[in-house]
Amino acid sequence: MLCLGLFFSGTGAVWLHHEEQAAAVPDDPGLRGFVPETTTTTVPPTTVATVPVPVTAAPAARTPARVPSNPYANEPMIELGTIEIPKIGLNHRIFQGISLRSIDRGPSHWPGTALPGEVGNSVFAGHRVTHSKPFRNIDQLAPGDEVIFNVNGNRSVYTVTGSEVVTPKALHIVDQTPTPTATLFACHPPGSARFRYVVHLALKT
Repeated sequence: MLCLGLFFSGTGAVWLHHEEQAAAVPDDPGLRGFVPETTTTTVPPTTVATVPVPVTAAPAARTPARVPSNPYANEPMIELGTIEIPKIGLNHRIFQGISLRSIDRGPSHWPGTALPGEVGNSVFAGHRVTHSKPFRNIDQLAPGDEVIFNVNGNRSVYTVTGSEVVTPKALHIVDQTPTPTATLFACHPPGSARFRYVVHLALKT
């Protein structure tokens, strides 16, 4: 499932375990938010609030939220806006959250990282093979391709600067930066939680 998130040691291993279970199911693969998806898990109905998200602290003061030990940990359901990626035909709502409760609904912003348009690294995790599969084709993105965020009424256009495949423990992808950047990530290859596919972006000037 989102295998994405749980990149990290400790709690990351929990999400990884779930995703490995999901990978055994045909067509129910790989990028499940920080946690692997399963065909038996359901998300209780939740009212999603669309509310302004305040500008976060300066990059040096930001601390990315810790991944919860429970992949479906309770957290506020907040809709931030939308993400558009013309190259792969994506136009999807985006959410705020680090649990599968948020990621199952669409690409989700890692709390504690910069918001789109801010100085710092704005990090989003998404599924590749389950739910709406928003990040299914992020491996098709190449330098120069655009990724557009609409958050709090502001439109931020980023361009792809590169990509990499990392292990689930590569927590450096959420590190903050001195310039406006963004990171998209998902499990890799589709249907497997073995690696993470990471796309790096820079705010277009």
